[in-house]
Amino acid sequence: MTVQGSENSSRRGRRSSTMGGMPLNDMPWWRWRSNVRSALHMLSDPVFQRDVWLAGVEGYGDVTDAVYRLVEDTWLDNWSAEKYVGTIFRDSQEAALVDTAVLRVLRIMHQVGPDAPVAAYLDHHGWPEAVRAARDAHLRLAAGDGDDPQAAPRSLEALRLMTHAA
Repeated sequence: MTVQGSENSSRRGRRSSTMGGMPLNDMPWWRWRSNVRSALHMLSDPVFQRDVWLAGVEGYGDVTDAVYRLVEDTWLDNWSAEKYVGTIFRDSQEAALVDTAVLRVLRIMHQVGPDAPVAAYLDHHGWPEAVRAARDAHLRLAAGDGDDPQAAPRSLEALRLMTHAA
């Protein structure tokens, strides 16, 4: 068996076609990044929220699921995304945009409650600001990964397959 040298380091910026255009090997904690990106993508798309979450379409979870994906592994509800620059986030600008989105979404979650219906989030007076912050973060992360930010959010099954396939 041959051991691969440092030319295959996860920090070299190489891209893998196995992730649908998303870099596989350039961020050490790419699975966490994938979950954060998935959450931000769903939280940033009002059409998706209306047509999928509000309509109750199966396979995409709901607002609470997206918030948990955003913070569950990263603990971004307890500390800054800056802590993950170089592992999940490419730079301080990505981290700052993610922090802004997390704070805005969590503020609403704490006000309406984690078990609130989707409409309670979408009707909240601060929701458009949270969507805008999530959109800013989503656009920056998608651009950093060479991904199309306009593509529809992937289902949770597609996310699971993507993060477990590699």
